[in-house]
Amino acid sequence: MVSKGNMILKSGLYIVATPIGNLEDITLRALKVLKECDTIICEDSRVSRKLLNAYGIEKPMLVYHDHNAEHVRPRIIQKLESQEKIAFITDAGMPLISDPGYKLVRSCREHNLYVTIIPGASAVLAGLVLSAMPSDRFTFCGFADFSQFEQLQLINNTLIFFESSPRLVKTLEAMSKIFLNRSVSVVREITKMFEETKTGSFQEVIQYYNNHPPKGEIVIVLCPPTILETSDEKIDELLKKALSEMSLKDASEMVAMTLGLPKKKVYQRALELKNRN
Repeated sequence: MVSKGNMILKSGLYIVATPIGNLEDITLRALKVLKECDTIICEDSRVSRKLLNAYGIEKPMLVYHDHNAEHVRPRIIQKLESQEKIAFITDAGMPLISDPGYKLVRSCREHNLYVTIIPGASAVLAGLVLSAMPSDRFTFCGFADFSQFEQLQLINNTLIFFESSPRLVKTLEAMSKIFLNRSVSVVREITKMFEETKTGSFQEVIQYYNNHPPKGEIVIVLCPPTILETSDEKIDELLKKALSEMSLKDASEMVAMTLGLPKKKVYQRALELKNRN
């Protein structure tokens, strides 16, 4: 049964999702919480004020982000223990995704304080849906970190990254050297006027954005590795190179993921290759 009754706010922390672009993508329940709470915690008051002004909401605001979280968190807990009703929002989308909010929620749990969520827009899920990549198993990898690519290569899931427009081409070029046999989708300006999705090989997408410099917020989605028909000679070539730098197990896993082959098959091939030498 869908509840349609009046929601009476009790003291506690309300994690409120906000629009990721289009200001109309906010729920009626989210607006009610924002209007009836005592304080709104936000990431950047200048950004949040645009949303609040659009709906005529005026509330005391408390800024909470990576640089002040340790200092501000005890103050928030104190407010909650004083029976305040506090809404927690970020600049866009679902709070706690790539921000320090999880530490606040954890602290609330430790102090036995009420916490609930007002769900809504999420750039991670919106990007995945628009990419048309397999969605049965996916991994959100946060903002693209080049140093993590080799490790992430071993995950046989659809991979989702956040990225900024100035870094997009450089990031795609770095990915193309590690994430072999994967197609890529770049989803840009989600829910906004110039929303765009470009899908193809790394070379195709890189060429497009070299010719059309991107703007706005970006989600990169990589499909799982594609299984290719691969000769034993190709497997041996990659294994020899990998075995010169890493263990038998790690080399087998890396080559298996690179070629989209079963790990057991590649491990057996690596074992034979090592014994032969």
